[in-house]
Amino acid sequence: MGTPRIGVIGGSGLYRLLDPATSSSRRIDTPYGPAAVTVGEFAGRDVAFLTRHGMDHSVAPHLIPYRANIWALGSLGVTALVSSSAVGGLTAAYPPGSLVLTDQFIDRTHGRADTFFDRGSVQHLAAADPFDPSLHRIARTALEAAEIPFRPSGTAVVIQGPRFSTRAESRMHAASGGHIINMTMCPEVPLAAELGIGTVNLAFVTDADAGVDPAELPDGTSDDDAVNHGLVLERLAAAQPRIIAAIETVIRAIPTDYPGLRLIPADEVAAVLARPTVGSASEIP
Repeated sequence: MGTPRIGVIGGSGLYRLLDPATSSSRRIDTPYGPAAVTVGEFAGRDVAFLTRHGMDHSVAPHLIPYRANIWALGSLGVTALVSSSAVGGLTAAYPPGSLVLTDQFIDRTHGRADTFFDRGSVQHLAAADPFDPSLHRIARTALEAAEIPFRPSGTAVVIQGPRFSTRAESRMHAASGGHIINMTMCPEVPLAAELGIGTVNLAFVTDADAGVDPAELPDGTSDDDAVNHGLVLERLAAAQPRIIAAIETVIRAIPTDYPGLRLIPADEVAAVLARPTVGSASEIP
């Protein structure tokens, strides 16, 4: 195996990607606890894969070791990250079944460790376009050429979770400019950017978030698209071939010389990646 310049983070429903016969699973100790990464070949490229919620979906959104995951990918040499996400649709223009190439987010999480520069050095990340525009253009062109149906842009409202939204919250998120809703894009995307890793995100709409108010439904009917955990997993399972095909299409299109981002001085990034590692799941102060 060469250096895996491309990382893939699988969201809900995507727990395996690489062929076990030709890949290796590694525990990578980081300054923020261990991360489990599988390295192998996919779409003709050397790829590092990790699953965001764990192989058995046992890690809640607010407890994901985001810094450990991103540090592990950065330590392996990853410069481009392709992530998949399960999302709810906040407007009729983003119905269940849509595949969205996310380009903006509104962060409504709280209490999450969201930077590597919280001690010793203060670095302010330029985040106007949190998903790398160059990777976004590459992905859009590739998906169009492959004739994979998708929405070319979308703003994700990232909530704390694991609770889903109330109807009032869902209406507020849509009114604030959100198209889709998610629990994990923050701090994952800005952390990757801090380490020079550009992200392209493929979000699959599984539901209509809080759904339609029962008072607005005809008598004797129910809202089949209102979110619940079982519905999300069921629809993700059905959509896996489409999601994996989209990931493969995007990976094949990423140039082998893609340099990553240069938003933080290189010596500051190197200093983060040189921090001593620990073997436990607890983070250093």
